[in-house]
Amino acid sequence: MSEPNMHSSKQHHDFAKEKGAIKLAIVTVSDSRTLESDTNGHFLKEAIAAAGHEVSAYHLIKDDTQEVHRVLMAEGQSNADIVLFNGGTGISKRDNTFDVIAENLEKTLPGFGEIFRMLSFEQIGAGAMLSRATAGTFQGKVVIATPGSPAAVRLAWEKLIAPEIQHLAWEIGR
Repeated sequence: MSEPNMHSSKQHHDFAKEKGAIKLAIVTVSDSRTLESDTNGHFLKEAIAAAGHEVSAYHLIKDDTQEVHRVLMAEGQSNADIVLFNGGTGISKRDNTFDVIAENLEKTLPGFGEIFRMLSFEQIGAGAMLSRATAGTFQGKVVIATPGSPAAVRLAWEKLIAPEIQHLAWEIGR
């Protein structure tokens, strides 16, 4: 039996729709991509606009601890509701995104990484365990980090982020 002030998930989604357009910052972390070749940035810009939301900022940075930290701090002070990092979540020496984000998250959303890896496993098999995709809250924002492969970015957007985007922004703002 639920408490009188508790709301169902459907009610939360209904409340969240009233928030309107969500502001998202995109951060591509890559040592090799350029503005022209950043397929993830291009995809996310188009997907965000198609969903009726707004890109509040776009960054293309090197996979460098200081750069990732600098952008995370800047976006923590921005008007973005959600910050989407892509790239740098693997286990190589150059993969720094997860480490910087994980040490700064105030609350974690372990379900994001768990479900992402489950869905990724269905696509690529056991290699999904190498992903350190993560999500959580930081300075009143939802921060999400995914691998940098275009298939991973599309999977995260279509299966996890887009369906819950308004709910995420509503929850973080209440």
